[in-house]
Amino acid sequence: MSRSDAEQEGETDAEQVPSFDGVRWTSCSLEDFTDLYWDEVAPCLEAEDIDPSSEKPTHQWFRDHDARSFLAALRRHHDRSFGEFWTEDLGLGDGEEGYSWATTNDATIDALEQFLNRRKSRYSLATSSVDALRTRLNLYVRAYREANGTDDLLTPIQRDQENPAYEAVDAVYAAFDWLNEGTEHEYSAQTLQRVRRVVDAWYQHLVGRRAASMNPASGLYDEFKWEVEDSPTPSLSASHIRKLMQAAGTTREQLLVMALAGWGLRASEVAALHVSQFHRDVPEDDVPFVTFESRKNGPGEVSLLYGMDVLDSRIDELAEDETWTGYLFPSSQGKAPYVTRDTVRNWFQNLASNAGLPDRIEGERPSPQLCRRFWYDTYTAVLEGVLEGVDEIAAEQGSSDPRVVMQNYLSDSRSRRVRREFMREQLDEAFGERS
Repeated sequence: MSRSDAEQEGETDAEQVPSFDGVRWTSCSLEDFTDLYWDEVAPCLEAEDIDPSSEKPTHQWFRDHDARSFLAALRRHHDRSFGEFWTEDLGLGDGEEGYSWATTNDATIDALEQFLNRRKSRYSLATSSVDALRTRLNLYVRAYREANGTDDLLTPIQRDQENPAYEAVDAVYAAFDWLNEGTEHEYSAQTLQRVRRVVDAWYQHLVGRRAASMNPASGLYDEFKWEVEDSPTPSLSASHIRKLMQAAGTTREQLLVMALAGWGLRASEVAALHVSQFHRDVPEDDVPFVTFESRKNGPGEVSLLYGMDVLDSRIDELAEDETWTGYLFPSSQGKAPYVTRDTVRNWFQNLASNAGLPDRIEGERPSPQLCRRFWYDTYTAVLEGVLEGVDEIAAEQGSSDPRVVMQNYLSDSRSRRVRREFMREQLDEAFGERS
C-alpha cells in the first residue's frame, strides 16, 4: 500500500487517545464519568506507561490528547474539578498512600483487595477494569458505613457469628436503601445495578472461600427492581448490519463488520487481531473461538458463531504476501505492525456511507461503537433469555435468583452451549442467509 493510499484510508501513527464518540454529556452521571475514565482514559494512560490508579493525569495531558471535553463536562454538569473527581469519585486519593477505602477496618480491606486480586488473575482483567470494580465496591462500603454506623463488613457474616442471619441481611439492605433513597446523592439505576452485581460477587466469593457463612446480598435482585433507561449510546439494527455486509466489497471490509457486530470486539481489538488468537481445534459439539489475554470487560473468549468463511478468505488473501506477520489488519507504516483504532473508525464510516446508512442514528453518527453495540445489546438480551429459561430450575433448587443456578448448577460447557444457542438465533437475523 502506498503512503497516499494509507492516508486516504485514515491510517496514521497517532498516539492512542480517549474516544468520547456518542457520549451525551448532559445525561452522564458521576458513575458514567467514572466508567469513561476507566474505559477510555485509563487505557490511554497505560499505553504510555502511566498508572491510571496512582498517577493523576494533568490538564495538559487532557489537552494534548484532545480530551478536554471530559473535564469541561465534569465541571459544567457536576461542578467537579478533576482533582475532586479523582479523590471523591474515583477514590484514588493523592496517589501516595494507596487507595482510599471508605473503611479503616483492616480485615474488611484485606477481604476486598483479595477479591479484586483474584478477579484480576482469574479473569485476566485489565488494571482499569479492576479499578472500576474497586470504585463500585467502595461506594457500597461507604453506604454500609453510613447506613449502619460501622465499617466492619465481615463480623456479621463470619462462620462463628452468633447473631441471627437476618441482621446481616438487614444491614446490606440498609446500605442499598441509603444508595437508593439518599437526599444528598443521586445514583442512576445503571450505577445501582453495577454496584449490586459486584457486591453480590464479593459476598459469594467470601462464601466460596469459607470466609463467610452466608451471602447476605443474594436477595437483592428481587428486593430492588431498578429500571435502567435506554442507553445514551444508540445501536445499529440487524437491517443496518445486513446493509453493511452487502456493501462490503473486500475481505477487509467484510471482516471489519463481522468482528465488530458478529464477535462484539472493540475498534482497538479489531485493529490488533492476530491469527494466533483464533482457536479452531475444538470438540465436535463446540465452536471456534477467539481469545484475549486482557480485556476491559466482557468475555475473554468469544464464540465465533458466524464469520469463519470471511476469516478464512481474509487469511488466504493476506497469506499471498510472504512477508505477512499474521495480523489481520496489517499496517504498512507506523511503529505498530497493525493499523490504529482511528483507521478502523475511518474504514467503518466510509463503509457506512457506501452502505447508505443514515447520517445520524438517534442523533449519533454511525461508528464502530454503535456497530459493536448491536452485538452487546444482543448478548445482553441472550443472557436475559437464558435466565428466564432457568427460572424453573432455580425454583426447584429453592433459589430466588436464576443467576445462582447459572453459576452453581449448570456446568461451564452447558452454560456456554445454552448461551450459544440463544445467541445464534439472534445473530441469524443479521448474518444468516435471509436478505
